[in-house]
This record gives sequence, C-alpha cells and structure tokens, in this order.
Amino acid sequence: MSITVTSPVTGGAQTGLTSPTATYVVDVAPDVNGKQWYVSALGGTQTNARLHSISDPFTALFVAPKVRKGLPAANPVTGLIGSVPTNTYMFKMQKGVNVAANQAQRILSLRLLVDVPAGADSYDAVNIRAALSAFIGLLNANSAGFGDSLTVGSF
Repeated sequence: MSITVTSPVTGGAQTGLTSPTATYVVDVAPDVNGKQWYVSALGGTQTNARLHSISDPFTALFVAPKVRKGLPAANPVTGLIGSVPTNTYMFKMQKGVNVAANQAQRILSLRLLVDVPAGADSYDAVNIRAALSAFIGLLNANSAGFGDSLTVGSF
C-alpha cells in the first residue's frame, strides 16, 4: 500500500483549536492488509486534548481488501459485463473520549468506506482521484462545521 503519513499533519480548522497539528508514529495494524499509526504529540493550541495510550487510543488505520477483485470478462454474446465486483477500502480514526466524571473513556470511531468498482482503477483512475480530492477538500473546508455539527447539532 502506498499510504504513508509524514508528521506532523496539519489538522482542519476547528472551533477552539488553533493551528492544530498531530504527530503520528507507525503502529501495528490489527491485520496484514492494514496500516496503522498513533498520535504521539499534538501541536498548536489543543488544550486538554489527550495523546494515544492503550486505554485511551488516538489511532488512524487504513485497510485495503485482502484480495482485490478484478473486472470479469464480458458476456461473449451481448458484450456486456454482468455483475461488477467492488473493492472496499476503509479509513478509521479512533479516539478515546470522556462521557462523564469518574468514568472510563469510551471509543469515538470515525469510518470512511470507499467502494471502488473493479476495473475503474485502471479504466477511470482520474475520476477516482477527482472524487477523493473533492471529498477530502469538502471535509477539510468544512472541518469546523462538521465539528460544530457533532458537538452542538448545527448544520
């Protein structure tokens, strides 16, 4: 997999966080088809944000399909491809959060699943990249808005 993390990573703007950055360290992924990192340092003003620990995780995980599916042959009579399989990729961030005083941390989990139809990776790679670019840009441009939505319910 060509997913790499070069630290520190600049975070998206969030209400109450000034110039947030996170330093990631390579971690052991839960399975052979994944790559994982944990947050070892925070930069900018992120008062009271906690770093990774076993009981209070702050991790990022990328998982690719164990077996990537290819595009099947077209029907020899119709020339059409019947069922097109999908390769599913996942990005997951976990962060320990407190729910109340004197309680153990609970795990907040963010998951992004990307379903890529087999064949599109070679036939239409530019549009896969365009979709991903637009999605990340949308998330980055609206980072504070998404954070506000998750914490105060505004949309």
